[in-house]
Formats: sequence, C-alpha cells, structure tokens
Amino acid sequence: MNPQKYYQALDAWVDAHFDEQVRFLQALVKVPTDTPPGNNAPHADRTTDLLHDFGFDAEKHPVPTQLVKDHGLQSITNLIVRRKYGDGKTIALNAHGDVVPPGEGWTHDPYAGDIVDGQLFGRAAAVSKCDFSTYTFAVRALESLGLPLRGSVELHFTYDEEFGGELGPGWLLSHQLTKPDLMMAAGFSYQVVTAHNGCLQLEVTVQGEMAHAAIPDSGIDALQGAVHILQSLYQLNAQYKQITSHVEGINHPYLNVGQIVGGTNTNVLPGKVVFKLDRRMIPEENPEEVESDIRSLINQAAASFKPPRGGNQLKVSVRRILLANAMVPLKGNAPLVEALQKHGQQVFGEPIPAVGTPLYTDVRLYVERGIPGVIYGAGPRTVLESHAKRADERLALEDLRRATKVVARTLLDLLA
Repeated sequence: MNPQKYYQALDAWVDAHFDEQVRFLQALVKVPTDTPPGNNAPHADRTTDLLHDFGFDAEKHPVPTQLVKDHGLQSITNLIVRRKYGDGKTIALNAHGDVVPPGEGWTHDPYAGDIVDGQLFGRAAAVSKCDFSTYTFAVRALESLGLPLRGSVELHFTYDEEFGGELGPGWLLSHQLTKPDLMMAAGFSYQVVTAHNGCLQLEVTVQGEMAHAAIPDSGIDALQGAVHILQSLYQLNAQYKQITSHVEGINHPYLNVGQIVGGTNTNVLPGKVVFKLDRRMIPEENPEEVESDIRSLINQAAASFKPPRGGNQLKVSVRRILLANAMVPLKGNAPLVEALQKHGQQVFGEPIPAVGTPLYTDVRLYVERGIPGVIYGAGPRTVLESHAKRADERLALEDLRRATKVVARTLLDLLA
C-alpha cells in the first residue's frame, strides 16, 4: 500500500464533499440543545435522519425519563453508529450535542448557522456539533477508498456533557452498550489533548432567619453569612497558585462561584441564600480530599459568623452536584497521539503538541474504564477564540476541513 496515495485520496474526497459537510453542520446547529432545560431528544432524532441519508444507521439509546428529570434535564437519547469492517480494534469517536443556552450579546442568530468571512456562527458550532460533522465525514472519506480494513469505528453522539456526562457516555458504558479499544473525543485542531482537569461542583445553602428590613437585628441575614463564607472560599485561590501540575497546559487548581440565588424582596432581610461553586482539580489532586477540605472550610466559616443579635444560628448544608475525575494519559493512547500529530503537522503545516487542558470532558469516563483516549477535533487554538459559552460562538470552516482530513488519515493508519 502506498500511504501517501491514499492520504491524498482522502483529502480530495473531503474537499469534494465539503459543501455537503457544512450543510450537515448547519442543520445540526439549527436544532437547539440548550442545557438547561436539556430537551435533547429532538436533536438526536434529527441527527439520525441526517445520518440515514448517508447510509449510516444510528442506534437510539434513550435514557429513562425519570432518571433524566432527576438530573435536572428533560430528555436524552444517545446515539451509536457502528461501522464494522473486519476483525480488529474498535475506535470510538465521541462528540456531545448538548450545550449551554446562548445568552445575550449575539450579532448572529445562534440557531441559523450563518457563514461570514469563512466562519460559521451558532451555538455549539465549535463545541461540539462541529465534530458530529468532523467524525461523520472522516468515516465517509475512509470508506470511500474501498480498502480492506481491520476493526471497526463507532460514532458516539451523546447529550450530557454539560451536566457531567454520566447520562451520556457514562450511560452507554455502564450499560455495556459499547466497549471500544481506543477513543477520540471532540476537541480543537491545533493540539492533541491527553490529560485534563477534574471538576467538583457543590451547592451550598445558607439558612438564616427572615426579618423586616426596618428591624434587621430581629433576624439573621443569610446573605451576610454567605458573603462571610465566600470570602473564606475565595482566599483559597491564593493558596491554589502554589499547587502546580506537571502536565503541560495545566497550571494550578482554582475555585469559582458561578451562581447565587436568595432573598424574597428588597425590604426583607434574606433568610436563605444558595450559591454554587466550581472547583477545578489538577490531575495530581485527590478528589475526595479536595471535597472534604472545602466542606470543612465552609463549616468553619459558618461557625465563625456572628449575627448582630448574638449567638451562632446560621445553618449551612452542602450538596454535591458533580464530581468529575481528571483525565490521565493511558499508555495505550500512543498510536492515536502519534498519528494525529503526524497528520496534523502535514495538513496544518505546523507541529501539533500533545498537552493537557484545564477543561474537563467526557473522555475521563472512557479512561476510567481503561479505554485510552485523546481529545482532537475541529476548532481554533483556544476556547477563547471559539467564543464557546459566549455570544457569537464560531468555527473557522478551514479548521473543520483540515481536521476532518487529519481524523480520516488517522483512522486509515489505525485500521488499514
């Protein structure tokens, strides 16, 4: 076999079908998957119909409605497309369709898939409906060669990344619906990610006692109590800067508070405040110890809060929302890393480093089960450039084209 000849054939197929690929991505962007509220089954249905047009049969794996609602969502149907070519390893390609709501500040309709100056705009255009497209068309390109192949490819299109992945890939894996030998998940084009942070999310309820604003000393201000606790939590970030990771691309742990809700009216002393915190954990940290330390600090801060009328009657409860372990590299990922780096450099014309990322992803769910995985797909050099989780999320179409070629070439190396 002359590899270069077939790489060129793959590239030519992607170029010839690129307009079709862009239309496919636009169709995916046009079906909202805002999470919350998390009504994602309609997008899975639309994806199934589009894949059928390519001759791909998608298995639908709905998650039970009550379980989905218990997790704060409305509907989830995960998809598996199995393409078996012969005996050999199975490579899974995973992208998630759920995404945060668009928010404010958009200059383009977040569900139109507008193309301006070579960029496609839309919520989930870059993270990660684009890689529904990357992976689907890479597999189609591979099959266009008509070569005898060893092994299989599976497309895993799932819908629970924003809430932790347990009802997405976690559901498929725990129910033994799939057991690949290698996997690749949605990412960006200019690096192969081999490790990522873990994430702990907690909901903290601070309970005081409501009172009339004219006589505040008759109550216990839950907001003042929450501020007292928050000050202690934010002071941790100075300590976290002294804890560094050995993984390139990952610096140190950090803590943020992303949501605060409380009070009943302007003229009422708040009796209850709820805030949600997000603690990113580097791969070297122990998640159980991190959670235990934060819970202890919250309790200590609550105990040290003294309301004006004396005594200590502030009550605090802590509920875990999410514990996502860090992704650590498995030795078996080397064939994927090496192939992606080789073809990435050839197609993009620059070195493609293997690094860590401070994000957390669904890949950890595969890696925790001993399945070597990496993160690679269509997208810019940084999350900031993509506008992911911000207004005017966008994808450079040239990155989509080139990443599709890189993935197709990689599949050929591993299966031919």
